[in-house]
Amino acid sequence: MVIAWSSGFVGMRFSTDYAPVFLVVLWRCAAISICLFPFVVRDIIDAPRSVVLRQAAIGLFALAGYIAGVAKGIELGVSAGLSALIANLLPIGTVVISSIFLRERTSGRTWAGIALGLAGVLMVSRDALTLGSAPVWAYALPVAGMMSLAVATVWQQRSASRSGSLSLLPTLWIHCVVSCLAFVCLQLSQGSVTPVATKGFAASVCWTAVISTLGGYGLYWVCLRRSSPARVSSVLFLSPSVTFVWAWAMFGEPLSWPMLVGTIVSGLGIVVMTRQP
Repeated sequence: MVIAWSSGFVGMRFSTDYAPVFLVVLWRCAAISICLFPFVVRDIIDAPRSVVLRQAAIGLFALAGYIAGVAKGIELGVSAGLSALIANLLPIGTVVISSIFLRERTSGRTWAGIALGLAGVLMVSRDALTLGSAPVWAYALPVAGMMSLAVATVWQQRSASRSGSLSLLPTLWIHCVVSCLAFVCLQLSQGSVTPVATKGFAASVCWTAVISTLGGYGLYWVCLRRSSPARVSSVLFLSPSVTFVWAWAMFGEPLSWPMLVGTIVSGLGIVVMTRQP
């Protein structure tokens, strides 16, 4: 899950050389919606309308809200390193939402694990952190995107235990359809929604659709059905480390010893959070 999830950040960087981010995400969601439709149409027809509507709302928070917040922040000048750091604060967001709105008790072990995980992420991302040139209000966009996914995470985990819940593929299809509609509106506000006829654009769409969405989001929801939001999201503290390995392999970006140390510290944080008392 971490490997596939981290591919999204690399795919976003790769795609910016060929097309606007919103255009790539639009056709990424459209491609998945078209390809999955024959396999999910019967489940969608048979599903209660309330279940479909609930998954549509979750999809808007999970895909559209998360990606739009992070991507738009970067477009306005928030540095990519700082945006990725904020996006990877998801474990904190899920714990805060569960504690405040659902009245769930958070143990000292969980907070200790979060502190270790965050310390590791800061060590890994240290050299990539700059403030950028964005207006002050733009720094709220990655935070809003992260909290949007945190809301979707807690909501999806609670809805999975209800009767009439959908399996993975119909769930992903609904999420992609509603997000596709959202990104049509967002992209129309900036330009054309016509795909760019280049190999780079096609590769960007295929990369983010197959590895990042089907792989990353798909495995994320599978894991969420088996454990709590805090435990599942905690492993994403390793995402910056894996992302830098992706960037080293694809773009020749350097690796350093602080990244290795930070990865070990993040791993200790995950062990503390997920270990049974």
